[in-house]
Amino acid sequence: MPNIASLLKAEILRLARKEVRNELESLKKALSHSRSEIAQLKRRTDQLEKLQARVSKQVLGRPTPPKSEESTSPIRFSAKRFAAQRQKLGLSAADMGLLLGVSGQSIYHWEAEKSRPRQAQLAAIAALRKIGKREAKRRLEQLGNQGVSE
Repeated sequence: MPNIASLLKAEILRLARKEVRNELESLKKALSHSRSEIAQLKRRTDQLEKLQARVSKQVLGRPTPPKSEESTSPIRFSAKRFAAQRQKLGLSAADMGLLLGVSGQSIYHWEAEKSRPRQAQLAAIAALRKIGKREAKRRLEQLGNQGVSE
């Protein structure tokens, strides 16, 4: 015959497990809800940080440009367009570098998007956009003649 103490102990254990299970289910639901809220807040924070960076760049990052006759808009650089311009002019990277006052390796790095040209080089690139094949060859010949005579 079972002992009353062991029966009582088993029943208490069963009821305790049932109560714990019910509490755990509600905690799991609350945890799941909290995690989804946290994820949503993280996404919102990322969006707001990007927006804040964009706005601060517009307000603080762009000092008022001096008024000049040449151009009022900033010079944009695209590696693909730069490579296309070089091919259109029929120039090697070394020749393009000679025209711009940089090395041929710099030209390769710009086209591979490993680096970006500096502001002074961007101005030279913008000026090169306006010349054609003949003018580029003429300038290269002039630069070649200067190198020989010096």
